[in-house]
Amino acid sequence: MSAVRLGLILILAFSVLSFGGVQVWSQSVLEIVAAVLLILWAILAYRSPDAVIYWSPLNWPLLGLIGIGVAQLLFHQSAYAFLTRAELLRLTSYFIFFFLSAQSFRDKTELSRLVWFIVILCFGISLLGIIQHFTSEQDIYWLPSIHVKGDPFGPYVNRNHFAGFVELTLPMGLALIVFRGMRDELLPLAAVLTVVPVSAMILAGSRGGIVTFGIEIVLLALLARNSRVTGSMRVGVLLSLALVALALVAWVGAEKAIQRFSGLQANDVSLARRVSMVRGALHIFLDHPIEGAGLGTLVDVYPHYETIYDGKVVDHAHNDYAELLADTGLLGAVCGAAFVILLYRIGRRNFESRQSRFSWALHAGANVAVIGLLLHSFVDFNLHIPSNAFLFLLQSYLVSSDPLPSESPVVPHRRDERTRPIGQMAGRVPEIA
Repeated sequence: MSAVRLGLILILAFSVLSFGGVQVWSQSVLEIVAAVLLILWAILAYRSPDAVIYWSPLNWPLLGLIGIGVAQLLFHQSAYAFLTRAELLRLTSYFIFFFLSAQSFRDKTELSRLVWFIVILCFGISLLGIIQHFTSEQDIYWLPSIHVKGDPFGPYVNRNHFAGFVELTLPMGLALIVFRGMRDELLPLAAVLTVVPVSAMILAGSRGGIVTFGIEIVLLALLARNSRVTGSMRVGVLLSLALVALALVAWVGAEKAIQRFSGLQANDVSLARRVSMVRGALHIFLDHPIEGAGLGTLVDVYPHYETIYDGKVVDHAHNDYAELLADTGLLGAVCGAAFVILLYRIGRRNFESRQSRFSWALHAGANVAVIGLLLHSFVDFNLHIPSNAFLFLLQSYLVSSDPLPSESPVVPHRRDERTRPIGQMAGRVPEIA
């Protein structure tokens, strides 16, 4: 399965580096590679006599959303069938990525490499964003041909989506430090790899991102404080890293950061405009309450419900929950609520289980990451950015992954219920990741 694991890592890196995977060509590459990886995994699993398929309860809500899109096409309930087919391809690639992640990253070695890849990716993209911000702010990768009229940061066309990327990746590095999920000699390296993304987040100036990141810090501190081994935690490191990050921002250019955060910029969306988008999406939902207007059709349907016209195309509602209601109605809302509820229940059970410090840090960081993005989704559409959708699903898998035992595990809150693979089921649905 090493080839599949490498392919998943490459998909993740490519989606981030290709402007978040928002362009048609990059989305096509991601969908094709995901399909190829699924075929490769199926061949390897078929040829392996001891292959086991791990099935997560979170698969069902994801398949439910895909099923809604298929039904919309079959029963001609989509306002624009082409857009629904395109969205179905994206959702299918997301599901494949999530499913293959559960098959590929299971033992400590694989998970440790994945976690450090996430930490290093967060550092690398953040460093790119900082350098690019002060050298060629409007040109992604310093190429005039990729000059954008928006407000880019790093490889992302929109700084709010860069903030979503940091929200999904930075908590993992912070959790490794706070929960002592690494060897002591790696602490200085981890500190460097985490302080740069904090600085980049502040420089990007995304209001929603900065507020959400502050909430993530509080959540991480609360998870550490409420544990039974608080005395061995490094909660103070969080404050120290924040102070160092602020000092770094002040050194490299605090004026620009304050200017970006103090008021609306030319390409910012005002609060009134965001409220009007949400109101329009909810009106679409009220006109299509059961099945919605069709997956991915908001850009086509919204002009009929627009109340504040500014000459710009509204392709997303700046609220993932309102857009889900508009696109898929109550059926999609049930799937979305089921995913969040299952994620919470499994995540809480796993975090409270008997496990090693690395495993505890992994579950803490993943929990904080998904909660952060779910909160940010009230004011933005990060879940419609392919790179951030991949990262969200990867962190969701890590939340639901089995706790890893060790010779000196963390004292649990209550007894853990172990994962059972499909090949070992005995008359009940497995509660597994």
